[in-house]
Amino acid sequence: MVLFFTSAALNPSITLYMGRDKVENEDLIKYAYPGDVWFHVDKLSSAHVYLRLPEDGSMTWDAIPEALLTDCAQLVKANSIEGNKKDNLTIIYTPADNLKKTGDMAVGQVSFHNDKKVKRVHVAARENVIVNRLNKTKTERVVDHEQERIDRQKREAAQRRAAATEKKKADLELARAREAEKAARSYDSLFNADPDDFSEESRANKKSVRELEEDFM
Repeated sequence: MVLFFTSAALNPSITLYMGRDKVENEDLIKYAYPGDVWFHVDKLSSAHVYLRLPEDGSMTWDAIPEALLTDCAQLVKANSIEGNKKDNLTIIYTPADNLKKTGDMAVGQVSFHNDKKVKRVHVAARENVIVNRLNKTKTERVVDHEQERIDRQKREAAQRRAAATEKKKADLELARAREAEKAARSYDSLFNADPDDFSEESRANKKSVRELEEDFM
């Protein structure tokens, strides 16, 4: 089972989610969207909380607005048995695709591919107003992770195709505009050309024509 929460720190609202237990956390490590952001209490046991970033790319993991970051950090703290009782905690977070899982790790344990992609946020104390607001939005449901991944990959493929189509359309319109501009310049030069700009051959041909005309006079 996966627990879902809605953060109203931003408009539109943002989805947060976490596994109910260690077994579910293993599935989330495997199936989380690459762009999702993983949160955990540093050096203590806690829930694995994920932030689902907007699919339109309007937000990046390293530029999460402070209000939303606070919601995520408070939810993690509240779901840590030991951390919930302590003040001045550090919450770590990183993109889901930076999580590293090897066969010798315990259930729910992770490391990172790149430590430089791990950020930290300080939590001075539990803020009940935030925690209560988030808990009121909590829903629980069974998730078919494999089907979700298939559906996501289909959406992403469709988005890539649409973007490629739009690019081709824009490129074609640009090429047509350039061709029209080139044709317009050629047309203008044809009717605005200085007689002195004609080639030697053209001037020679014109001279021959005048000479022939004079012969017939």
